Amino acid sequence: MTHSDPQPVFRALADPTRRAIISMLAHGARPIGDIADGFDVTRPAIAKHLRILEEGGVITVEAKGRERINRLNPEVLKTAADWLSYFDQFWDDRLAKLKEAVENKND
Repeated sequence: MTHSDPQPVFRALADPTRRAIISMLAHGARPIGDIADGFDVTRPAIAKHLRILEEGGVITVEAKGRERINRLNPEVLKTAADWLSYFDQFWDDRLAKLKEAVENKND
């Protein structure tokens, strides 16, 4: 995966459970058991979510003995933020035109 391609990151962010896992990992690295305890789904389901997050580069996984420690890789989230920020100017322009149209209509 290249960091210039936002697709894997957006795939990782597409699911609310994965977004919740990202929020959890923003507070520190955790093993899968700790992550699974925070959700009402099976451990295999959480493992699948973690795999998708890892494939997207959003997390890194480090083997520590028998445990796999999941750690947020926030730099990769910048790929999505950069892509979305491209549209900031689009919305600024659209909203400015809407404001102008509304104000001119009232004159």
